[in-house]
Amino acid sequence: MKGLIPSHVVFNGRKGALTGENAMKAKVGETVLFIHSSANRDTRPHLIGGHGDYVWERGKFHNAPAKDLETWFVAGGSAAVATYKFLQPGIYAYVNHNLIEAAELGATAHVKVEGEWNDDLMKQVTAPGPIVGQ
Repeated sequence: MKGLIPSHVVFNGRKGALTGENAMKAKVGETVLFIHSSANRDTRPHLIGGHGDYVWERGKFHNAPAKDLETWFVAGGSAAVATYKFLQPGIYAYVNHNLIEAAELGATAHVKVEGEWNDDLMKQVTAPGPIVGQ
């Protein structure tokens, strides 16, 4: 602790708490509210595949929200809230944008969104599948 180098940076209390079978669930067309707080460290949440439609940084609901943020700031000892309306089905990753913390220390959550694909927004050329190596 003296070096301020954590062994884990997690969401919902433990590594993997919101991934795989424990992923959050939503449906196409639903607006989801994300609440993010941090006791000691600054963090920068990001929704891969989406963004913050409306974001209230530093827990200030009296202020007008920022709109359409790719990444937002949560100061240590503060909180932030973001909403996002899911437009396409799939698995969305909610991560700490310090990607080392997301990938190596557990600061990753998933949202599994179910519903019909909308070709008017984005045409799917090939169905999802494994990435074939070289």
